[in-house]
Amino acid sequence: MKKAFKIIGIVLLVIVVILVAAPFLFESQIKDYVRKTANESVDAQVEFSDISLSFFRSFPQATVVIENFSVINNEPFKGDTLAIGEEAQLEMSIKELFKGADEPKILDNIKVNNTYLNIKVDSLGNANYDIAIEDTTATAKDSASTGFSFDLKHYEINNSRVKYLDEGQKLLLDVEELHHEGTGDFSLAESELDTKSNALVSLDYDGTNYLNRNKVSLIAVIQMDLENMRYTFLENEAMINQLPLTFEGFVQVNEDNNEVDLSFQTPSSDFKNFLAVIPATYAKNIENVETSGDFVVNGKIQGIVDETYIPKMDIKVSSDNASFKYPDLPKSVQDINIDLQILNETGILEDTYLTFDNVTFRIDQDKFATNGSIKNLMGNMLVDMALQGTLNLANLDQAYPLELEQDLNGILTADVTTQFDMNSIEKEQYQNVKSNGTASIKNFSYKSPEIPNEVKIANARLNFNQGNVRVPELKLTTGQTDITASGDIENLIGFLFTDQKLKGSFNVDSNVFAINDFMIAETETKTGTEETTSQSSTQSTSEAVKIPSFLDTELAFNVNTVIYDNLELKNATGTIILRDETATLQNITTNIFGGNINLAGNVSTKGSTPTFDMDLALNSLNIAESFTSLKMLQALAPVAKALEGKLQTNLQLAGNLNEDLTPQLSTLAGNALAEILTADIDPEKLPLLSSLDQQLNFIDLNDIDLDKLKTRLTFKDGMVQIEPFNFNVKGVDVQVSGSHGFDMNMDYTLNLDVPAKMLGSQVGSALSQLSGDELQNMTVALPIGLQGTFQNPQVNVNMQQAVTNLTQRIVAKQKDKLKERGQDAIRDIINKQTGGNQKPQNDTITSQDSTQTQTPKTEEKPRSQEEQVKDAAKDILGGILGKSKKKKDTTSN
Repeated sequence: MKKAFKIIGIVLLVIVVILVAAPFLFESQIKDYVRKTANESVDAQVEFSDISLSFFRSFPQATVVIENFSVINNEPFKGDTLAIGEEAQLEMSIKELFKGADEPKILDNIKVNNTYLNIKVDSLGNANYDIAIEDTTATAKDSASTGFSFDLKHYEINNSRVKYLDEGQKLLLDVEELHHEGTGDFSLAESELDTKSNALVSLDYDGTNYLNRNKVSLIAVIQMDLENMRYTFLENEAMINQLPLTFEGFVQVNEDNNEVDLSFQTPSSDFKNFLAVIPATYAKNIENVETSGDFVVNGKIQGIVDETYIPKMDIKVSSDNASFKYPDLPKSVQDINIDLQILNETGILEDTYLTFDNVTFRIDQDKFATNGSIKNLMGNMLVDMALQGTLNLANLDQAYPLELEQDLNGILTADVTTQFDMNSIEKEQYQNVKSNGTASIKNFSYKSPEIPNEVKIANARLNFNQGNVRVPELKLTTGQTDITASGDIENLIGFLFTDQKLKGSFNVDSNVFAINDFMIAETETKTGTEETTSQSSTQSTSEAVKIPSFLDTELAFNVNTVIYDNLELKNATGTIILRDETATLQNITTNIFGGNINLAGNVSTKGSTPTFDMDLALNSLNIAESFTSLKMLQALAPVAKALEGKLQTNLQLAGNLNEDLTPQLSTLAGNALAEILTADIDPEKLPLLSSLDQQLNFIDLNDIDLDKLKTRLTFKDGMVQIEPFNFNVKGVDVQVSGSHGFDMNMDYTLNLDVPAKMLGSQVGSALSQLSGDELQNMTVALPIGLQGTFQNPQVNVNMQQAVTNLTQRIVAKQKDKLKERGQDAIRDIINKQTGGNQKPQNDTITSQDSTQTQTPKTEEKPRSQEEQVKDAAKDILGGILGKSKKKKDTTSN
C-alpha cells in the first residue's frame, strides 16, 4: 500500500511538472503560429505585446492568452485602427497543441476583454474590415488546412465598444459598454444558441440623433441553421431603456443579400411603457407613477436587404386617452393621445415616411396638439406639420420631474402650419416654404450663470408667412436695459432644422442700454509664485463678451442712453451687422463729453483674442472730460491732461481687445489728425509743464495760445510719433517734435525762438552797437530736450548751443557793418584823389572824420569785437535763464 501511494504521488508530481513546463515548450510554437496565421490571413498590421499559454486557467483545456493586441489598416485606410484590445483568450483541447503547423487548430471558447472595434465604410464604399487575403491558388481542401477552426461552444465579449460609421449613408452606430455572450455548439449543423447582451446604444442618421446612449438589453434563444445560414428567434425579450419588447421571426443570410422577417411588440399595454422609452436620467421612479390608458408598440420588418432594397416596414405607436401623475408633483398630464406610424411599402429607402395624427396632451386647462407627416425620411424630407395650443411653461416641472438650472415660466401660444422640403431649406430657397399662423410668448423670464441679470420678455409675437417670420413686437428688459424691437427673420425653419445661422433684420429702440447687463462673468483661480511673493494663490474675475456665432443679423438702433462702465453716451444711432462672430458698425453717432462721436468699423471675437479696426471722428469734445475717461486718449496725448477746452480729432486705429472689449494699448496701430478748437492750460496739472514753467521764467505757460492748433500723429508697437508742429507763447515761437510710448516714457525736443527785446535793459549795453531795428528783430534759438516720463520729466536746456548760435549771428552782423564802413572809406579816398568832386550825397564831414580816426585801429578791431559779442550773448542768455534778473536784484540792494 505504501508503495502504491508512492507511485501515485510520483505520477501526480510528474503531471504537475508537465503542466507547469509544457507552456514553456509550446509557447514559442504558439507565437509563431499566431503570427504566421495573421500574416497569411489579413492585409493589415497585426501586433501584440505577448502570448502566453496556460493549462491551469481552464483545465483540462489549454488557454492561449493574447495580450495588448491591435490591428492597424493598410491602404486605403492606412494608419486607422480597426481593432485594439487588452486581452483575447482562446481555449482549445490540449491535443490541438500537438498538431502540425499545417493542420487547423479547433477552438472551443473565445473571450475578448476591453476591446474597441472601429468599423468604417468610406463614401466610395470601401470597408476597413475588408482585410482578408484571398488565396486564389488554394483548393477547397487546402483552404481549411491551416489557421484556426471555430467549433465554438461558448464565446464572450466583455466591456467592449463597437463603432460603425458609414460615410456614404451618413450613418453612425456606436455601441458602448457592450457585454455579450453566447453558448451553443457551432460544430453542429443545427443547434440552439443562448445569448445575453446589454449595452449603451447611440444612433445618428443624416445629422439627426435618434438614440443617445440608450440602454438596450436582449436575452434571446436563437435557432441556428449553419448549413443554410438561417437564424430564427425563439424565446426572447429586449429592453430599450425600460421599454420591453418581444421578437419573433428569422434572419436569412444569402450569398447576394440578406432576408429579414421580424415582428415585435410590447408584451403589455400599460402606459408606463411610454415613460419607459424616455432615458432613465429623465424618467424618475416610474414604478410609482399613477397611469391610465394604454401605450402600444408593434411592428413588422420584412423583405430583402441589399444595395438596392431595405426591408418593408410597418411600425405603429399608439396611445388613447392616457394620463400620468408623479406622486411628488402637484399636477398631472392628461388627455394624452398618440397615433404615430412609420411606413415603407416598397422596400425603396426614399419611400419611408412618418405620420403622426392627433398627438395631444393637457395640463390643467392648457391643451397642446400637433399632427402631420414627414415623407422621404431617408432622402429629401417633405415636412407637413401643424401646431396648435396654449401652454403655461411653469406647469411643465409641476407635472414632470425636469432637472433644470432655472424655473420655466411664461405663456406660450401657437397656431401654426408649415410645409417644406429639406433641400429647399438647405439651399435657402424659402419661396418653397409654405408657412402661416402666429405664435407668441408672454411674461417669460430667463436666468443663467452666464448673464448677470434676469432677462424678462414681456411680450414677443411671431407672424408666419411663407418662409418669412415677422416679429411685430418684442419687449425685453434686463438689469437697467430696456429694448423694444421689431423686424423679420428670414430662415427660422432653416435655423431650427439645419445648422444655418439665424438671418434677419431688426429695428431696436431703447431708453437705456447698459453694456454690462450682457457681459459674461468668468472666474479664474491662478496659483503660483511668479507673479506674487506674498500670496500662494490669487483669484481674479474677468468679463468676456462673445458675439454669438449663430447670428447673421442686421440691427438698426436708436438708444437714448448707452451705459458702459462709467461712460454715458446719449442719442446713439446707427446700424450693427452681426455676422461670422463679427460686429460691423455703420454710421454710428452719439453725443458724449459735450460733443459727438461718429464711428465705423468692425469688432471680431472669432479668434481667441478679440480684434477691432475702427475709424472715429471726435467732434468738439470737452478735452478734460474725454481724456480723463478714456485711457486710449490719455496714452495718445498725455499733455491733454492739463488742457481745458474743445478738441476735434479723426482717428484710424486697429488692434487687439481685452475680454471686456477695451483696447489693448500695446497692440494699437494707426494715425490721428487732431485739432484743438479752444484751449486753456494749467501747468500745475502735469509735472512736465510745471517743470518747464519753473525753468523758463521769461515766459508764462498760462499764456500759450493753442487755439486752432493742428497736429498729426502715428502710433504702432506702443509708440506715438508726433509730426513737428508750432505754437506761440506771447511772441515766443515754439516747435515741438519727437515721440513717446504708451508706458509714458518720452523723447521730445522743443525749439524756442526767444526775441531779444524780451530781455530789456539787462543786455542793452552789451548790444549797444546794434541799431534799434536790429535789437527789435534779434531772436535767440534755445533747444530744450525732454526725456523721462510725463510725471517725472528730465528737462535739458541746451545753453551752450544757444550761446554758439547767438555769437555767430552777432559776429555776422558786425562784420556786415565793418564791410559797409570800409567801402565808404575807400570811396572817400578815391574821390579825394580824383578831385573831390564826386561826393556821395549822404557822406558828411563827421562821417569822414570818424572813419579816418578809426582807420589805424582796423586790424585789432575784429578780435575785441568778438569778445564783446560773446559777453553780450552770455548776458542775453543769463537774462533768459534768470541769471540777469538775479544780478539786477543784487545791484539794487
